[in-house]
Amino acid sequence: MPTSKTVKEQQRAYAERLLTALGRELAERDVTVVLVVDQDGRPALDVTDSRCRMRRVFVQLPFCWFYWGDQGDERVSFLQMPAAVDRIERAAREGWRDGEQGELSIDLNKMLDAYRG
Repeated sequence: MPTSKTVKEQQRAYAERLLTALGRELAERDVTVVLVVDQDGRPALDVTDSRCRMRRVFVQLPFCWFYWGDQGDERVSFLQMPAAVDRIERAAREGWRDGEQGELSIDLNKMLDAYRG
């Protein structure tokens, strides 16, 4: 009997497929990318900018985003892949913003708890 994947495993596999497709498109445009897994087990793309600085591009599945920081202009919808590739390529060519990469962390469980009870 085949074993079914857990929801988390399915989500991770989907995120990896999205990042692989993004990476392939960026590589075709001569943007340096490497698919990695961070210390928390999240798949990401290491993307090098025009000044040889690296940022990680992650996937936020509930909001359908690729993101590379916590600022409003550091995320783009993955539902329109060509536009996402264009935006991330442009950001890498212009150079990542100075400073540490911000972490976009949205805990949906906390949001749900706020509306319960």
